[in-house]
Amino acid sequence: MALQQLDDEQIRTWTRREKDQWWFDNVYRKDMAQLTLRSAVTGFLLGGILAATALYIGAKTGIGIGVGLTSVILSFAIFKILHSLGVTADYSILENNCTQSIATAAGYMINPMISSLAAYMLITGKIIPWWQMLVWVMVVALIGVLVAFPLKRRFVNEDQLPFPEGRACGVVLDSLYTDGAGGGMYKAKLLGYTSLFAGLYQMIVSDGWMRLIQFKILRMDKWAGMVEPWYLHERLDTYYYNAAIKLNWWIPKIMGTDIRQLGLRLTADVAMLGVGGLMGIRVASSVMLGAFINFVILAPWMIQNGDIAARTLPNGTVVAISRTEIVNQWGLWWAVTMMVVGSMVGLLAKPELFKAAFKSMTGGGKKEKDTGPDPLKDIEVPLWISYVGVPILCAIAAWLVNTLFGVPYIMALIAFPLIFVLTIICINAMALTSWAPIGALAKITQFSMGAIDRSNPANNLLPAGMTADIAFNASSLLSDIKPGYMLGGKPRHQVIGHIIGIVSGALACVPLFFLLFLPPDANGLRSTATIVSEQFAFPSALQWKGVAEIIAKGVSGLPTSAIIAMAVAGLCAVFIEVTNVITRGRLPLSAVSIGLGVVLPPESCFAMWIGALIFWYMGKKNSEKGTKGHTFWVEGCEAISAGLISGAAILGIGNAIINVLM
Repeated sequence: MALQQLDDEQIRTWTRREKDQWWFDNVYRKDMAQLTLRSAVTGFLLGGILAATALYIGAKTGIGIGVGLTSVILSFAIFKILHSLGVTADYSILENNCTQSIATAAGYMINPMISSLAAYMLITGKIIPWWQMLVWVMVVALIGVLVAFPLKRRFVNEDQLPFPEGRACGVVLDSLYTDGAGGGMYKAKLLGYTSLFAGLYQMIVSDGWMRLIQFKILRMDKWAGMVEPWYLHERLDTYYYNAAIKLNWWIPKIMGTDIRQLGLRLTADVAMLGVGGLMGIRVASSVMLGAFINFVILAPWMIQNGDIAARTLPNGTVVAISRTEIVNQWGLWWAVTMMVVGSMVGLLAKPELFKAAFKSMTGGGKKEKDTGPDPLKDIEVPLWISYVGVPILCAIAAWLVNTLFGVPYIMALIAFPLIFVLTIICINAMALTSWAPIGALAKITQFSMGAIDRSNPANNLLPAGMTADIAFNASSLLSDIKPGYMLGGKPRHQVIGHIIGIVSGALACVPLFFLLFLPPDANGLRSTATIVSEQFAFPSALQWKGVAEIIAKGVSGLPTSAIIAMAVAGLCAVFIEVTNVITRGRLPLSAVSIGLGVVLPPESCFAMWIGALIFWYMGKKNSEKGTKGHTFWVEGCEAISAGLISGAAILGIGNAIINVLM
C-alpha cells in the first residue's frame, strides 16, 4: 500500500478530530498483526545486541549511532529467509515496525551511561552499583515516555511534523513491502557480508579470541610450544617501532616529544571506518582538524612550555605524559569551550525551534474546537496514565537522586519544571531536523544547578543528565511513532514496544558497562580509573565532567595558556557557527565536531576521516543513479557502515568477555 498523507492545506485547516478520522478511515490497518510475540522477542533480542554495539561505539567516539534502519533491514531479512524455508509465516510490515520501535528504544538507553553517569563516577571516584544504574536509567527513560504521551497527538496527529529520521524508517519499510524484497535483501546482504568481514578482522586483532583459538581449541601451547598467542596488531605502526628498537631506527618526534606520547598512532580500526561513513566528510574533517590542532600543534608546544607535564601521585607513582594526560591537563578545557559554545550558538541560531516550542505551549493560536466522539479513543494511550504516572515517577526520581547520589531534593525539584520546556524544544528540533540538541539543553540545567550550588559538581551533573535524558527519550519516542503513524500502526502497541526496548537496552548495557569499562583487577577490585582508556575515550563524559568542574571550581586553577585557549576557542566557535548560519552551511566546519576531535584519540579521528573520505569519493565517482556503483556506495552506505560497526563491536565485546573468563 502506497503511503498516504494529507496535503499542506488540509494540515493547516482541518481540526485534529478531522485528521484523526481521516487517518482512522484511510491509513489505520485495523486487523494487521503488530505487537506479536515474535515481533516483541525479535525486537528485544535485536535491541539488546544493537544497543551493546551502540555502547561500544559511544564510549569510543561519544557519538550515538542510530539502530532503527539496521533493525528494519535485519528483521526483514531474517523473517524473509525463515518464510522461504517454510519455518514461519511472513513478517508483516507492522510487526517489522514494532521491532524497529523496540530496537531503537533499546539503543537510546546508552546515553546516560556514556555521559552524565560516567562523568559522575569520574568526578567522585565512586562506582555506581549495577542495580542502582539499572533502576536509574529505566526510571528516567519511563518518565520520558510518559511525558511524550500527551504531546504525541499535537506533534504527530495535528501538526503532522516531518520527523525526518522516523519518516525515513517509514519510507524504507514501505519500499521493502511494496516494491519487493530485492532492495531490502541486497542491503541485508551488504550488512551481513561487511559484518562478517569486520568480525573476522576484529577476531584476528584480538588477543582474547586468538588465545581461545590457539590455546584452548588448537592446543598450540602443547605441540608448538607457544607461550603467548599471535595476533595482528591493530596499531600498524607497532611493527615499525619494534624494529626501530632492535635496529636503532629513527623515532618521529614533534618539538622533542615522541609522537606516541601525543597519541599519534596509525590504527586500522574498521569500526571507526564505519562511523566515518555514517558521519560524512564535513563532520569527519572537522573532527580531524580538532585532533590535528591539539595533538600536532598545541600539545607539543604546551609540553615544551611546561603546562603539560608528568605527574607524581601521592604514592610516588609517576604518571608519564600521554594522550589522556594531554586531554585532562590542558586540551579538555578548550575542547569543552568549543563544544558548549558551538552547540549553544547552533541552538540559538535556530529561532524557529523556540517559536515552534512557544506555539506548542500556547496552543498555536488555533480557535477551532473539535466536537464529536474521539475516533482514536480505543487505540491511543489514555492521557490519565501520563497525568498520574509523571508525578509519581518524578517523585521516585527525586528520591533516587537524593538517596543514591546525595543530590539535595531542592536541586531535583527545581530541575523538574525545566523538563517540560526542554522537552518541547527537543521534540521540535527532532521533528524538524532529526537533531536532538541534548548537549546544549543539558548545559542550561547544568549551569542553573551550578548557580545554586557550586560546592559539589555531582549536584549539577545528575539533575542535568536527568532532564536531558527525559527530553531525549520523549522526542525519540515521537520519532519512533512517526513511521507507525505513516503505516497505520496502533499507537498503544508502539508505546508498549518502546517500553520493552527500554528494558532490553538497560539489561544489555548495564552489565556490559561493568565488563568493558570497570573490569576487576587481580584482587577483584574495580576502579573508576579504568573508565577512560586508550581504547575508550568517553568524550561525552569528559565534556560533562569538564563543565561540572568549571562550574564548581572556576578557571583560576588552570594554566594561563589554557584560559587563553578557552577564550580563543569560544570566539572561533561563535565565528564558525554564525558563518554557517549566514552561508547556510557552506562552511565545511562544525565547532562541536572540532571540539570532539580534541577528546578523541587522534588515531580514531584519522580512521573516521578515512572512512568518510572513501564513501565521499566513491559517492562522487558513482553519482549516477541506477548504476551498480551508486547502488553499492551511495544507497548501500548505511548498510556497509552499520555492518563494519556491528561486526567489529560484537567481536570486540566478545574479546572482553573471553579475557574475563580466561
